[in-house]
Amino acid sequence: MSNGASAAGADAPLTHARIVKIALPIVLSNATVPILGAVDTGVVGQMGLAAPIGAVGIGAVILAALYWVFGFLRMGTTGLVAQARGAGDVAETSALFMRGMLIGLAGGALFVLLQAALFWAAFRLAPASAEVETLARRYLQIRIWGAPAAISLFVVTGWLIAQERTRAVFVLQVWMNGLNIVLDLWFVLGLGWGVGGVAIATLIAEWSGLALGLWLCRGVFAGRQWCDWGRIFDRVRLRRMLAVNGDIMIRSVILTGSFASFLFVAADLGDVPLAANQVLLQFLEITAFALDGFAFSAEVLVGAAVGAGARHRLRRAAVMTSQWGVGGAVLLGVFFWVGGGWLIDLMATAPEVRAEARVYLWWAATAPVLGIASWMFDGIYFGATWTRPMRAAMLQSVAIYVLALLVLVPWLGNHGLWAALMVLNLSRAVTLGWRYPALERSVEGSPPSK
Repeated sequence: MSNGASAAGADAPLTHARIVKIALPIVLSNATVPILGAVDTGVVGQMGLAAPIGAVGIGAVILAALYWVFGFLRMGTTGLVAQARGAGDVAETSALFMRGMLIGLAGGALFVLLQAALFWAAFRLAPASAEVETLARRYLQIRIWGAPAAISLFVVTGWLIAQERTRAVFVLQVWMNGLNIVLDLWFVLGLGWGVGGVAIATLIAEWSGLALGLWLCRGVFAGRQWCDWGRIFDRVRLRRMLAVNGDIMIRSVILTGSFASFLFVAADLGDVPLAANQVLLQFLEITAFALDGFAFSAEVLVGAAVGAGARHRLRRAAVMTSQWGVGGAVLLGVFFWVGGGWLIDLMATAPEVRAEARVYLWWAATAPVLGIASWMFDGIYFGATWTRPMRAAMLQSVAIYVLALLVLVPWLGNHGLWAALMVLNLSRAVTLGWRYPALERSVEGSPPSK
């Protein structure tokens, strides 16, 4: 699909069918992620030893944390490209792709160069047994060479989403995870390469995924715009991109820290509440996977409306995508309420953990409904690249969350901890909702971005 055709698609009528067309492939793509994790664990589990399982788990977590430092490239690329597309600025959509790719490749190369220091720091923060650490280092030393590809794929995914080509994102995700699974089985079970085999399989999948992603984004390279270095390194445009991405990175780090604090506080309540909370947090993971598609739809459609300077389209996009998000949240809440016990038993075998998780199940069942407004506002603000107000709202929300922790946990224990988490989501919704009218006012009459 050419950039020109894609730009024309930004003016297509906004319908519920269009929203579903964007959202459904994202939901299906997300569904492949836990499958890959299960296979990674399963194949090393066939070795009959605990250390390889722990090594792969720790290694994957370390790399995920490192790579997510550049996760802003996904959100920032989607919002900025959607706006350029809405404004009909085809050259800028190509320039944004190239700027993002250069940042992604450079960031990945930096991780490769600094790998010794990064791994040393990681194992100081999360110490493991000598055997697990040795195996994990082997895993990391192989997989780190995929860092440039893994980080650049944030740009590829963000660009494709902005072009409303989420089926291509689904194809890319299925290819990478499918290849990874096949190579896992071959290298570990067939060739007996152990932990190193899992790492090599992922390394090959990441680089092949980048190659496929570049082919899917080949419209960028159709003309000479992709190598218009004057535009790509234009100071004003580059400064705006860095400002947007910097705000997103700060916001994401704060939010990630808030969720990490949830587990840290739970650890002080005892091993059983900690385990129960870990099980119930998987319900929130399922919620994120299921509802991401509608938030992504909001990013694309709001971004196009902002680029076109059309306030009425922005409002329509925000309302219609949120209707789908609320409907999905209610369905998930009902599913968790009815089938939550079955999910708990599937994820935990210890009777005391199962019983404890059931006590707090109603919090996990209400979380989608209480959290959907904040998640949809995230998508709207990412699409509008209103990232500075978003960062400010996050700081306010976390301050309220910390206050809730200090008051509610000593009073209500684990119920207080869950209540504080709901306060965080509601605070995010209120602080973003309060700013939303100003976001709309900023669009009407504003010239399309050049």
